[in-house]
Amino acid sequence: MSQDNQQKYPQALSRRIRFPLVWVIPILVALLALYLGWKAILNNGPEITVSFETADGIISGQTQVKNKSVVLGTVQNVSLTKDMRRVNVRIAMTSKARSILTKNARFWVVRPRFNGTNISGLETLFSGAYIAVDPSKGGGGKQRYFVGLETPPGLRSDQPGNVYKLATENLGSLGPGAPIFYRDTIAGEVLDYMMPPKGVGPIILNIFLKEPYNHFLHPNTRFWNVSGIKIGFGPGGMNIELQSIQALMSGGIAFGTVGDLKNSSKTEYTPSSEVPFALYKDKDTAEDSFYRETVPLVTYVVSSVKGLGEGSKVTLFGLQIGTVRQVSLLIDRKASKTQARIEMEIQPERVFSFHKKYDVATLTSITKALVANGLRASVTSDNMIMGTSLVALNFVKNSPYSVPQMENNAILIPSQPGGMDNIMASFSTVASRIAAMPLDQIGDNLNNLLTHTDHQLNSPDMKKSLKALRASMENLSQLTRKTNAGVSPLLKQLPEMSRQLDNTLKNANVLLASYGGDTDFHRDLQDMIVQLSQAARSLRFLSDFMTQHPSAIITGRKP
Repeated sequence: MSQDNQQKYPQALSRRIRFPLVWVIPILVALLALYLGWKAILNNGPEITVSFETADGIISGQTQVKNKSVVLGTVQNVSLTKDMRRVNVRIAMTSKARSILTKNARFWVVRPRFNGTNISGLETLFSGAYIAVDPSKGGGGKQRYFVGLETPPGLRSDQPGNVYKLATENLGSLGPGAPIFYRDTIAGEVLDYMMPPKGVGPIILNIFLKEPYNHFLHPNTRFWNVSGIKIGFGPGGMNIELQSIQALMSGGIAFGTVGDLKNSSKTEYTPSSEVPFALYKDKDTAEDSFYRETVPLVTYVVSSVKGLGEGSKVTLFGLQIGTVRQVSLLIDRKASKTQARIEMEIQPERVFSFHKKYDVATLTSITKALVANGLRASVTSDNMIMGTSLVALNFVKNSPYSVPQMENNAILIPSQPGGMDNIMASFSTVASRIAAMPLDQIGDNLNNLLTHTDHQLNSPDMKKSLKALRASMENLSQLTRKTNAGVSPLLKQLPEMSRQLDNTLKNANVLLASYGGDTDFHRDLQDMIVQLSQAARSLRFLSDFMTQHPSAIITGRKP
């Protein structure tokens, strides 16, 4: 039976396990470690080295590299170069920064700065300094070693705009970071400047204009310096011009279009980034450059030219029509004469709105005609406080006829004293006439006259005359009082006499009316009534006159 059971049921076979289960956990841990390592390598970018002049504010393991507040790396190590002149900063960048690490990338340290132009980096007072990076615009090979900037760049790669050049003789207070204004809004900034080779020639400034201000340039666009404060006097009184506090501290540049903008914008204009614009010293000089037609003038004065120099105004009826080009002193030993020579240029386009083009010859003939009609030049004060002067052209009435003359290609304008010089000349003439008067002789005669008059007043005859005059006045006063006492009753009776005479006239008129007829008695009675009327009228006039002027009985009636 046991054999049948063994045949009926198959015999079970046992198999030995070759891989122990205890190794599963270490294998999983190893795989996780490999995954984390691969993930770390994938997330970490390359290591770069940036060289700076100083490591001020940079701390290993803490200082970060940022772009627009996004962390792109962390400083790993800070060390000195072999010559100990610079600092090498080793930075571990993230994988996101791999594409920007080209030769065009720029690095600088952001820390609190105050350079007169602006204040920046104040947020690092609490968070600490960090390294900023400006990505490249594309192109260029990969790079792992960079030379850091010591100051933030003025032009960023992600800022739209254009770079242009300006040429100036004097830099003044302009420097990198100085603002550029267009209609009082900041349109850009100065990037840097380059001195001319061997110091000869204009200084070239590189400027950056942001969008959309880079499209506001026209053929008539002018740039001028707006650094500092400008004080002047105009029709409204004292004018103080200040572009901004920033321009006052660091300098500034403004630009705008002078002249006719409509004509300048008819054609498409694309300014060159290589051909520099001229930078003028102020707005007035920039506007002067627009006027192309000029007529040269020259005049000679023997008065003071203090405060007059190149760029001073030339005015006609108070309106500027030109500028002074040169002032020089001429000494003629032979004629023993010293005078100042003033060269000017008038710009007719300032005054005349020509409908057609006038050439220089025509403008010269017009100016000659004005000189023949009495146009004269004089140096007068422009600003009493600032001490500046100008050349005023005015028409002098009854001036002697002067034939217009030419000196080389300039028109010679006769001169006359003006301003304070004219006043002082008038005072000098009056003083000369007073000095020519015999004042000493006049004084002696006046003293003799006063002495003689005093002697006559104190003489006995004069005293007797005064006593006699006083006695005569007293007698006249007594006579007047007596006359008034005698005339007063008569004056009181005059009105009554006038009334009685009026009653007589009335009775006579009644009698005349009752007694009619053309007889001699009627005519005589009528004549008597006329005479009585005239007598009554005269008596009434006498009564009124005596009532108003009782003294007329003595003094008589004045005509």
